[in-house]
Amino acid sequence: MIQYELVGNDLGEVRFAISPLNELVLSLRTLRDPGRFPLQLPWLRATEPARAALRLDLLRALTNEALWTPDFLTPRPYTPLGRIDDEFAALAGTPGSVVRADLAEVHPMGLPPALRGRPDRVLARVLSALGEYWEACFEPYWQRMRTVLEADVVYRGRVMAQSGLAVMFADIDPHVRLEDGVVSVRLRSDLSYRCSTAGRGLTLVPALFSRRASTPISADEPPHIMYPARGLGTLWQTETTSPPHALVGVIGGVRARLMSLLETPTSSTELAVRLGVTPTAVNQHLRALRAAGLLLSARHGRSVLYRRSDLGDRLVRGA
Repeated sequence: MIQYELVGNDLGEVRFAISPLNELVLSLRTLRDPGRFPLQLPWLRATEPARAALRLDLLRALTNEALWTPDFLTPRPYTPLGRIDDEFAALAGTPGSVVRADLAEVHPMGLPPALRGRPDRVLARVLSALGEYWEACFEPYWQRMRTVLEADVVYRGRVMAQSGLAVMFADIDPHVRLEDGVVSVRLRSDLSYRCSTAGRGLTLVPALFSRRASTPISADEPPHIMYPARGLGTLWQTETTSPPHALVGVIGGVRARLMSLLETPTSSTELAVRLGVTPTAVNQHLRALRAAGLLLSARHGRSVLYRRSDLGDRLVRGA
C-alpha cells in the first residue's frame, strides 16, 4: 500500500493534470498484454499497420510482466494543458543515473538487449522510438483521447466542489481512499511506502491505459496518482443507440441524440465523432440547446465541454 500524508494547506494543493507522455508510455502495456485492455482493442486494431514499422522490441522492453514502466518515463505532470513536445524535451534531460536505476527497477534480473548500453545512448534510442510511436499511433487520435481526459477532470472538480475531497478520492478508484488526511492506494504488488506531500502537493492524473490506480515505484518521485478516466467504454465507439421517441418529437433527432449523450461533460469534437457529423453542425445545435437552458458549458484548456443542465436532465428523464 502507498500512503501520501496531506499536511496542513496541502489539502488545498490536490491538483489535476493531463500528460500525453504518460498516456503514450502506459499504452505500451497493451502491446505486451492486449488481453488485459479489451476496451483499447479497437485502437490496437486500427494502429496495427503503423506499428509494423516501429522499434517494437524496444517499446515492449519498457514494461515488464507485471506491467510496470520506468518512473522517469511517467513523470508527474504539472498542468492539464500538457504538450508532448515539452514533455519530450524535459525527458531528454534525464540524468544517466536515473535512467539506469529506473530501468533496473523494472528489470531486476537483467536488462533486455534493446535497453543495454550507455544510459545516454539508451535514452536517445528510447526518445526516438517513443517519438515515432507518437506520430504513428497517437497523434491521429490524441484530440479524441484528450477530450475524454478533460471531461474527467471537469467531472472530478465538480464532485470535489459538491461533495468534498474524501468523496472525490473514493470515486476515482475503489482502491483509493482519504482518511484522517492520509490518501491510501492499495496495489496488487508488495510495493509499499509512506511519505508526506508537504511542499510538493499531490497530483491526480486521469489515464486511458490504466485498469486501476497506480503510483510511482519510488517514494522519491513527486507524489501523484494515475487512475482510470471515466468514459473509457465509449472512447472508440460511435453512437448507435436511439434517443426516446418523445424527445425526438419535441426537439428533433440530432438534438435528442446530443441530449442523450451529454449526461457527462463532452466536447463538440468528441460529439461529432460519435454522431458521425461535422463539428460545425454539432456546434450549431449545441448553441441552440444552451440558449434554451438545456445545456451548460465550461472551458477547459482549448476545449469547451458541454453537459446537460438540471432542466435538460428533467427533459430527458421525462421523455
